[in-house]
Amino acid sequence: MSPAMWALISAFGLVLAVELPDKTLVATLVLTTRFRAAPVFAGVCVAFAVQCLFAVLFGSALKLLPEILLAAIVAVLFGIGAFMLLREGFTPGKDGGEDASRSGPSAATFARSALTSFGVLFAAEWGDASQLATASLAARLGQPFAVGLGAFVALVTVAGLAVFIGAKVRSRIRPKLIQRVAGFIFAGFALFAAIQALLLA
Repeated sequence: MSPAMWALISAFGLVLAVELPDKTLVATLVLTTRFRAAPVFAGVCVAFAVQCLFAVLFGSALKLLPEILLAAIVAVLFGIGAFMLLREGFTPGKDGGEDASRSGPSAATFARSALTSFGVLFAAEWGDASQLATASLAARLGQPFAVGLGAFVALVTVAGLAVFIGAKVRSRIRPKLIQRVAGFIFAGFALFAAIQALLLA
């Protein structure tokens, strides 16, 4: 398997695991109850594209740093992501709530619906665990385009699930369990990067 393909698959799998139980799915589901599916999907996809571009550029910039400093920064980024996921995964209470409106989609214009969806998801994803994962993988694997594409496809997949079968997906998975698994994966990556930094010291 080529390095680019490995980077794409790694980014896709990790971001998908992080985002399935996250606010991305819930926010997209709520938006779909308020607006028509097509503009919501278009708006969130553009938001994801911009977020992935920011993450990849950040990750690529990290590649210019000394290797030991890079390993330390990657360890910190994954550590923050692990903390965020495990804190949410082991906190009793909300798994998403039931704030979605029960009325049908509004008759808002395509542009207004898409812009609203873009704004909500752009804000929700800023500094999120998936963005940290994308930046870290881009820095670690040296394949920014493949990592960005894999992360983007994963985010679009989650949005698609929310738009088309959101309610059913939420009823069949245990968000807290997926958050815990993803959190431990992040912790493992953080530990690996920290050990690498210590070996380079």
